[in-house]
Amino acid sequence: MNYEDYRDAYFADPMPESRYHFKDSFGVTLYFEEFDSAVSYYSNVLGPPAYSEGEDTRGWPIESSWLTLLKGSAGSPRNVEVSFMVDTADEAERLQRDFIEAGGEGPKPSDQLMYQPIRFCAVKDPFGTELLIISPLR
Repeated sequence: MNYEDYRDAYFADPMPESRYHFKDSFGVTLYFEEFDSAVSYYSNVLGPPAYSEGEDTRGWPIESSWLTLLKGSAGSPRNVEVSFMVDTADEAERLQRDFIEAGGEGPKPSDQLMYQPIRFCAVKDPFGTELLIISPLR
C-alpha cells in the first residue's frame, strides 16, 4: 500500500483538534525486579547512565526526554512497548543489533507504514520488555 492510500484508509480527515497542546514526552520509566541486571543490559548498549539516584534509579537522556529504570518488585515491564526514533535506517539497525548482541532478541528489520513510512527494528530485552527502534524513511 502506498502512503497516500494508507493515509486515506486510516487517518481522520479532517484531523480532530487536539484537546491539549503537548510539547513533548518527558520520558518513559520502567520498573525492574532484576534491577542490577537491567541497568547492566541498558548500560551495555546506551553507555553509563547520566542520572543515578540512590540504589534504585538510573536514567539515560533520549533527546529531550529520559529513559528511567527503577527498582521494582512486580517483575519486569509487560504489555508495554518503548519506542526510540533515530535519524537514519542504518542507525536504527545498528541500535537494534547492539540491543540483540547485548542479550535481546528481535526479527529482521523491515519497512512499515506506521503513521509515516519508517524502518521498523523491534527488540525484546532479556526481561521481556518490547523495544521498537524506528527511523523515518525518506
